[in-house]
Amino acid sequence: MTAVELAEPVSVVPAAVDDVRPRKLTRNADLVIALGLTAVIVALLAWNIAGFPSASDDEGTYLAQAWAVQHGRGLAHYTYWYDHPPLAWIQLAGLSWLPALLAPKLIAVAAGRIAMLPVQAAGLLLVYLVSRRIGLPRWAASLALVTYGLSPLYLTMGRQIYLDWFAVVWILGALALALSPRKHLWHFAAAGAATAVAILSKETIAVILPAVLVAMWQSSARSSTRPWAFGAFVSGLVLVGCFYPLYAVLRGELFPGPGHVSLIGAWEFQLGSRAGSGSVFSSGSGASSLLHSWLYYDAVILIAGAAACFAGLALRRVRPVALAGAILVVVALRPGGYLPAMYVVQVLPFFAMAIAGIAAWAVTVLRPGRVWWRRAVLGTVILLCVGAVAPRWYVGDRRALTADDNAPYARAADYLRGQLPGREGATVVVDDVLWLDCVNAGYPPDKVIWFYKIDLDSAVAKRLPDGWRDVDYVVSTPAMRQDPNSLPTVRTLLTNSTVIASFGPQGGQIEIRRVDKETK
Repeated sequence: MTAVELAEPVSVVPAAVDDVRPRKLTRNADLVIALGLTAVIVALLAWNIAGFPSASDDEGTYLAQAWAVQHGRGLAHYTYWYDHPPLAWIQLAGLSWLPALLAPKLIAVAAGRIAMLPVQAAGLLLVYLVSRRIGLPRWAASLALVTYGLSPLYLTMGRQIYLDWFAVVWILGALALALSPRKHLWHFAAAGAATAVAILSKETIAVILPAVLVAMWQSSARSSTRPWAFGAFVSGLVLVGCFYPLYAVLRGELFPGPGHVSLIGAWEFQLGSRAGSGSVFSSGSGASSLLHSWLYYDAVILIAGAAACFAGLALRRVRPVALAGAILVVVALRPGGYLPAMYVVQVLPFFAMAIAGIAAWAVTVLRPGRVWWRRAVLGTVILLCVGAVAPRWYVGDRRALTADDNAPYARAADYLRGQLPGREGATVVVDDVLWLDCVNAGYPPDKVIWFYKIDLDSAVAKRLPDGWRDVDYVVSTPAMRQDPNSLPTVRTLLTNSTVIASFGPQGGQIEIRRVDKETK
């Protein structure tokens, strides 16, 4: 052995292991941060989830459809007319049985909200993962997750049961797969399949497909691998996505025709016949009112997020998430389109990641370690942002943690469960929220009727040969009373019934009404 050989250090650890250890430590640190922050945010979501916000008809609708899937009654408890792809409430059916089993006294909407918590946890973790895979440092990925999770708008809508939440989780999963550093072919195929599942969960998420394609283009850097990557993506997208039209074909419901619903007929309604919400720039329009309601909960993430998305288009690593947010903004601003209340759900994660991406870029540009005044500028900007945002978010988050908007629904459900006179065999007209509560309380499903189905569903009319005279009780809610002229049978029921119990404040009362026997 020579002197030179003696002088050289002898490594007992292979070089490959030396390379693996830093990566493993990095992954462990990311895992601890992401899980810790997610646990805190999910705990905030769970706190008072039954009390705030007020239960909505959409939540009751999706829960009832999930119940139909669970009990083998098809894709919906009424005629399924292809208004939305069914995959989201099929997933909800797989989640909602456990909370209902463990806490049967909760109103159905509260149990359904608890079932959605794993979905929210997955979405939060994926926001962190996608942020890291677009190249954001650990602190910026944490900022994205916290900005998303602590926004009062998220803590409000994140408690509600919307199909969009499933779509958001799957599209974030598609982005994470498309941006995978390993760049295996199966990652791109899985990204296509995840995109298809997202679209089959809520079809409107399809508009941000270009963002996933941009992520794939950036991830498959070598031109020789791109055709294979995109081919795998399209294969996954088509193979999974074709099941929905195939279902319609097998049932003979692809094309419109007499005596049956159809997939294409539903598309024609959604794209051409459905009344628009007007323009967000027109005062008094539905879209403008909806935008103001979102801004009421959190103007910070909406304004800053929209600006960050358009600015982020100039930054290569932020471009996929920025493009997704920018597309969603443009779609929302189009005049004359239909803007649903839950649309903002799809926007929030991309706004949060774009804000974090711009913040990371600003820190890099200022380089605070180089010159003292740049460090002072950065510190001042951070203090101003925290000082402006924290008080607003504290007020909004505190309301989410303390308000009890659903007490009237809970009291009405208790009354229907045990105090309604002559409930055996009674026909009850309710809103979407209380339908499942009545069914869980033992009312026959065909005797519990959504109020608008009496006038709009011919199959329901066949159950009531004498019309409104076959109804015994009406559970009147603000949703039922808001537009009585559009539903003449409901109006007649409200006119010819007497209040026997009421719950809640004046103007927002839930009334249990007995149809007058004298009138029959």
